[in-house]
Amino acid sequence: MNSPLRRPGRRRPVAVVAFMAAAGFALAGCAPGGSAPSDEDASEAAAVEVSTELTSEEVTLTIADETGFPVTDVLAEEFTKQHPNVTFEITRDTFQNLTANAPRLLAGDNPPDLIRLPTIGEAANDGLLANLDPYAEAYGWDAWPETQLAPLRMNDEGTRGSGPLYQVGLGYSVTGIYMNTAIAEELGIDGPPQTMAELEEDLATAKEAGEVPIMAGDQDGVVNFVVQAAMNQYADKDEFLSWMFNEPGSSYNTEGNIEGAELIRTWADEGYFPEDINAVDYFTFVTRFSEGEGLFAFNGNWEAANYQEALGDDVEFFLVPPVEEGGDHVAMGAANSFSVAAGSDDLDTTAYFLDWIHTDPAARQIITDVTGASPGGDPALEQPTVEEGSLIANALEMAAQIGEENGQVDFMSNTTAGIYAGAIIPESQLLVTSMITGEEFVTRVQEFYENEVGE
Repeated sequence: MNSPLRRPGRRRPVAVVAFMAAAGFALAGCAPGGSAPSDEDASEAAAVEVSTELTSEEVTLTIADETGFPVTDVLAEEFTKQHPNVTFEITRDTFQNLTANAPRLLAGDNPPDLIRLPTIGEAANDGLLANLDPYAEAYGWDAWPETQLAPLRMNDEGTRGSGPLYQVGLGYSVTGIYMNTAIAEELGIDGPPQTMAELEEDLATAKEAGEVPIMAGDQDGVVNFVVQAAMNQYADKDEFLSWMFNEPGSSYNTEGNIEGAELIRTWADEGYFPEDINAVDYFTFVTRFSEGEGLFAFNGNWEAANYQEALGDDVEFFLVPPVEEGGDHVAMGAANSFSVAAGSDDLDTTAYFLDWIHTDPAARQIITDVTGASPGGDPALEQPTVEEGSLIANALEMAAQIGEENGQVDFMSNTTAGIYAGAIIPESQLLVTSMITGEEFVTRVQEFYENEVGE
């Protein structure tokens, strides 16, 4: 093979100073037009009677969560330790199934008190979600950065970014690229790529050496960490966000999105993905990278602790590089969003639990230790402690950098309730196996979107 490319002087960018203090607001969603609730919303919130005192009665809260994310188990255990009268029943399903089944669960006779819900959409319009503004006012959540809450609001027209608060995050994520540094060293790659062109050089080097350049899976759509990461570097960020927030007249079919999707098609043509990518689900993709397969894996901070445990010092986490060296970064990030069922029998207790997650020192430490994420909430609160140089520390540095560069965007899979299963998964499965072009991918997703939102 050709000698591996070496680029002297490539090093991870210097960490942002005082990143721990910044992490509290770095993961604020960049909502176009995001705003606090209107005066009308505020007056309605004030009219609702709530209690911020935890009940002394025996209560069991039910949580519907997705598989593979144990943070709710750890939080529930700690909350019950502090408040023995409150226990939990937690059920889990795949992200895809939970998204599809949420309306049925919420409309049932015994809805979960708290449910992992990536989209708001029809569930709010149908009155299935509790408006959390009364609790936000009672607990003083106005001390949180409003941009942290804006993506979790939706108005009567179905546009996110303003209107009632229907969700709260259990940790606030940032995504990037994990690199197996042992493989990189063998290939002569001396640090994370600083541009998209350097990333492509590294992919070609890995392929030529017989390594899997990008460990990914698409049985359940998770290759879209890679797909959107590429799109993010070419799309107009605010234009992309407007579409994700369902603003009237916005479109997915843009030159930037097409350019990013065409790049993914090129990577598929070059064989940069596993040959069995459409048979690989999230768990398998994570496991295979943890066992040393693949130079790169596009994923979120929620896997930082797991990858660190599996790979030790042989793994690094960094932001997806921009097109131009020295340019600002763009990364997906969002609240690990949960909604409270309007039909919950224990609204006050559930809201108390949500506030506790954002304010209790033990709970905030759990969020960071288990997920690698910022706990969010009031940025004046003491931040969790992390081991210097760990992947979790890297993730918090990345979050602060994205915050300073105003580079966070939502996940496109959160755009509507049906778009992930109905369009993004099946079309990406064709894209990453070179069955359709990037332009066809973008066009088909936009057509599904228009049918779903009625444009």
